[in-house]
Amino acid sequence: MTQPDSLTSSTVDRRAAGRLPGDVDMWVMVLGDLIIFAGYFVIFMVYRAMNPAEFLAAQQHLDINLGVLNTVILLTSSWFIARSVLAARAGHPAKAIRLVYAGGACGVLFMVVKGYEWAAKISAGHTNSEMFYAFYYVLTGVHLVHVLIGLIVLGVVVRELRNPGRRRTSMVESGAVYWHMVDLLWVVIFGLLYVMR
Repeated sequence: MTQPDSLTSSTVDRRAAGRLPGDVDMWVMVLGDLIIFAGYFVIFMVYRAMNPAEFLAAQQHLDINLGVLNTVILLTSSWFIARSVLAARAGHPAKAIRLVYAGGACGVLFMVVKGYEWAAKISAGHTNSEMFYAFYYVLTGVHLVHVLIGLIVLGVVVRELRNPGRRRTSMVESGAVYWHMVDLLWVVIFGLLYVMR
């Protein structure tokens, strides 16, 4: 009788390992957001194709070093959040909370750097009267709103982890799914605005 029990346990472990992390509702929201951003990206590419010289000239004023810095900051935040999921799954809520705080701190730092970059661009006269910068402010602005929402989501995750009666690994995973989407969107935005020539 012990053999079938161990097989059943092994089967359950495999099913749990193969499941989609987080809640289905979060995945639906994330996929919806990705579709909306894909529309933004396609529109940007169409306008860029119609005005390549104008876009290229305006793009030269972006500071790629700040773009790289923000990319590293968000990728680091994703690493912290991924580690927090592992800590939550292992039954270490205090460690998971510390890692979520570290990921959230990176998100705040990202917003500070982006705010500095916006202020520098506006003071240099690069406003949304230029087509490239109209796209730049819309894409990065909508992304900043998502970072802010992500920070709220991480706050909810911390609240869940602090309360033993409400502690659910799926909630931590859902928060991570959203945060990773925010990071993925930034990588695409960075590629389109800063790197692509």
